[in-house]
Formats: sequence, C-alpha cells, structure tokens
Amino acid sequence: MQGSLGEKIGEGKFSDVHAWAPGQVLKLWKAGVPQRTVSHEARMIRAVFAAGVPAPEVFGEVTLEGRFGIVLTRLDGPTLAHLSRTGAMTLQQVGAILATLAMDLHGTPPPAAVLSLRDWMDHSMRGAGDRIPRHIADGILTLIDRLPPSGGLCHCDLHPGNVIMTADGPRLIDWGGATRAPPGLDLAWCHFFLSELAPERVPDPERPRAVNAAMQSEYARQAGMSPAALTAAMELPIIQVRFLLGPAASPALRERLLQRVEATLNRPED
Repeated sequence: MQGSLGEKIGEGKFSDVHAWAPGQVLKLWKAGVPQRTVSHEARMIRAVFAAGVPAPEVFGEVTLEGRFGIVLTRLDGPTLAHLSRTGAMTLQQVGAILATLAMDLHGTPPPAAVLSLRDWMDHSMRGAGDRIPRHIADGILTLIDRLPPSGGLCHCDLHPGNVIMTADGPRLIDWGGATRAPPGLDLAWCHFFLSELAPERVPDPERPRAVNAAMQSEYARQAGMSPAALTAAMELPIIQVRFLLGPAASPALRERLLQRVEATLNRPED
C-alpha cells in the first residue's frame, strides 16, 4: 500500500496515529498487540462505515517492523475531550453531542459483521483464563440472556476522547468493541467511564461527571425516557466485566470491581 510513516499526530495507550498519505493516517498498534486484534477493528470500521455511521474509512492494513496497523481517513479537528478541557465547549454541549451520537448509533441496524453481546462476552470470557471467575462469567451470561432479544449498534467505548469534531461534524473512532446490544450497554459505559475512570485521570474530577450527567439527561430527553428508566436500563455489571477483560485495570481496581459485580449478581430479583 502506497504511503510512508510520517509524523506522530496522536498517541494512545495501545496505539499511535501517524501521518501516512494525503488525507490518510496510519493507526499503528504498539509492539505485542496481535494482528487478530487489529484486523478485527478494521472489520468493524469497514462494517459501520458501510452502514453510514460517522466513522473513518479503511483503506487497508499494513505491517511495519512487526507492528500492525490500519490506514484510515485523516479526521482533522479537536476531540470533544480537548474542547471540554479548554472550555471551548460547555460541558452541557459536550454531553449533548455524545447523547445525539449515541441515539443515532442505537437506531442503526447492526451490520452482520458485528457480534451480539452474548457472543462477544462468551468468547472473550472463555479466553480470559482465570481473570474472570467462572461463577461471575456464568452470572453475566445469565444476565445477558434476560435482556431484550433485539439490539442496536453499540460502540462500547463512547467518550469525549473518541469523538473528533471535524468540519463535517462529529466522527467516532476506536471501533474495536462494537457490539450488537441494547442501548443500555453504551449508557452504562459512558456512566462508568465518565463518573469512575476519567475522574481519576484529570485534575478536575467533577468535569467528566458533569459531562456524564449532561449526556444521560439529553439522551433521556431525546429518547422520551424518565431519568429513572434510563438508569434502570444501564447494564453496569456487564460493562464492568468487559472492562476487566482488557489490560487497563490495576489489581486493586480489578478486585474492587469483581466484588461489586458479584454483589450485584447475588442481589435478589425484584
């Protein structure tokens, strides 16, 4: 594929973004990330882009010195996280954009390539070794089986850092966790990320919490739901276990979340 590794224009925990060719970037995963992970995200991006979702286009996959990457449309513009951090947008505006994106996603028929929530969780927990105790894994699958059978398209990593505000409007990146699931999955992830994870990483912990409150309020308004109904729709135990399936949790956070999930699963049904 024509192109060459240019300047680094973005960096995440597991990948870097480099200029590649005119109008294109290379999302290059760091050493040790397997090719199957990269190829899976490329399939998800292709699928959602074809479905009309505001995602970048995939131009191909490359390997550079043992690292795997995807060539994508270059999306120029600041992230919502940057705009909220600098005050260029109010926290209410940021939350409203997240809510509108989520509403649009959840109304999109999921492409065939996107796994169902049950299949995604079952496969991932089976490959997790002893990171997720068997009784918790079984409890999570039972919880999923009780959910409504229909599901829309969920991003499952929806937060201000994954929204780029381009001249053509907001665009969503990082599609590796895309799943066919009820909307409560994305709502739960936003709540968990913005109210628990992000406050530990920023100087002002109330800022992401305020964005979460604005996002949930605007989503409830657009969906015609009461705040209580929206909260009841959140699938927090499932999201917490999905988070634990990744490499980002510290041992202390892992233990704390496992205890919370187990307590929720053991709670008597109403």
